Amino acid sequence: MTIETLPDWLAALDEEDLGFIRKFVLSSGSLKEMAGLYGVTYPTVRLRLDRLIQKIRLGENAAADPYVTLVKRLAMNDKLDFDTAKLLISEYKKTQKEEP
Repeated sequence: MTIETLPDWLAALDEEDLGFIRKFVLSSGSLKEMAGLYGVTYPTVRLRLDRLIQKIRLGENAAADPYVTLVKRLAMNDKLDFDTAKLLISEYKKTQKEEP
């Protein structure tokens, strides 16, 4: 597979996320083993996996609405709190409905 054929969602992940995915696959998807590898608790690994899943979903939906994707990404990366993100998205969607 060449870089040109990489899916957008995969290309959007950083090296840390790709490393996590690699370790996850090599551990046969065992969150318990992943917790041991990272020296953290099972819930911490579960949270990390959930955030990675959200990033992948955002990457898949990025073409649908770049503004909403950006706001969600900022919230996921703790650059924007979730309540503000919800408000921005809500107001943005109202303006989109008003346009012809």
